[in-house]
Amino acid sequence: MQAKITPFFHAATSTWSYLVRDPASGEAAIIDPVLDFDSASGEVGHASAATLLAAAANEGATLRWLLETHAHADHLSAAAWLRERTGAQTAIGAGIVDVQATFRSRLGLAPDEPYLDGRAFDRLLHDGDVLPLGRLAIRVIATPGHTPESVSYLVGDAVFVGDTLFSPAAGAARCDFPGGDAQALFRSVWRLYGLPARRMFLAHDYPPSGQAPRAEVPLDEQRRDNIHIREGVEEAAFVTARRQRDAGLPAPRLLWPALQANIRGGRLPPPEANGVRYFKLPLREA
Repeated sequence: MQAKITPFFHAATSTWSYLVRDPASGEAAIIDPVLDFDSASGEVGHASAATLLAAAANEGATLRWLLETHAHADHLSAAAWLRERTGAQTAIGAGIVDVQATFRSRLGLAPDEPYLDGRAFDRLLHDGDVLPLGRLAIRVIATPGHTPESVSYLVGDAVFVGDTLFSPAAGAARCDFPGGDAQALFRSVWRLYGLPARRMFLAHDYPPSGQAPRAEVPLDEQRRDNIHIREGVEEAAFVTARRQRDAGLPAPRLLWPALQANIRGGRLPPPEANGVRYFKLPLREA
């Protein structure tokens, strides 16, 4: 039996979220949900997350899991908001603890804040873990490289790879964030290419002009056509090219707000003495 997979595209951040449901039991997981955020006004919204909830309700689904492929740097997670309304458990790769420590230090965040450690998530995942989903199983595959805590989720013949890969025309993820490693990314991708899966589901896609973003790519197409990692590309050549490319990439537009929410499991920073919440922005001189 295969899972029913419904993709949702968040155009403002080019993010794909997924409702993954076991048809037999109705149990479901949401992968990489998005919180709406306007950086100019500071306005936070929940329309996109509410759409996911409505879709689950329409299918008679019972949400059991809220799964993050990693702590995204380009959108804010809606996992905490969804958890409050459904009781579903949040989960992410166990490497998030090191990521939290890194950005707690870089941002000068209070060391005693309760959601700046592993307790921000209900479950910290390791390679080989299996999460039940009705009669189905969600298998956790460690895929570090883009970030150290990155994981992919294998459900039947489908694998959800986060930012590890984009569509074949857009290539593979950057590796210049703290803990990123181009060599590890190359090896993670080839591990994905060897899975007993036929379908690959992406967290983002940045297609060439005039082409629509893709949520799903046949695994064989990725292995044959991905512009960065494919048959015939050697590890050393990829690592050199990836490092050169990363050196010229700008920071993601929502980098600092996204990380401050996402290392807290999708929670916003605690309010200051005046009752207002703030995102911090570290400054540096050019």
